[in-house]
Amino acid sequence: MKKLLITAFFFIVSISVSFAQCAMCRATVDSNLSEGRGVIGTGLNFGIMYLFMMPYLLIGILIFMYFRVGKKELNKRLQLQQRIKNIYN
Repeated sequence: MKKLLITAFFFIVSISVSFAQCAMCRATVDSNLSEGRGVIGTGLNFGIMYLFMMPYLLIGILIFMYFRVGKKELNKRLQLQQRIKNIYN
C-alpha cells in the first residue's frame, strides 16, 4: 500500500510537467493554421493521442496479466487442497 501511495504521488506531481507541453503544441498548430497549412495539426493530434494512450494500454496489460497469473495460482492451490483432502479421507 505504501508503494502504491508513493507511486501515485509521483504521478500526480509529474502531471504539472506534462501540462507545460500542451502550450507548445498549441502554438505550433496555431502558427501553421495561420499560414494555411492544416496538415501538421492532424499529425500532431495523432501523436498526442498515441503518447496519451500508451501508458494506459501498458497498465491495462499489466493488470490483465496480474489477474491471469492470480487465477492460475488459485487453481493450483485448490487442486493441491483437493489432493490433500483426498489423501486424508
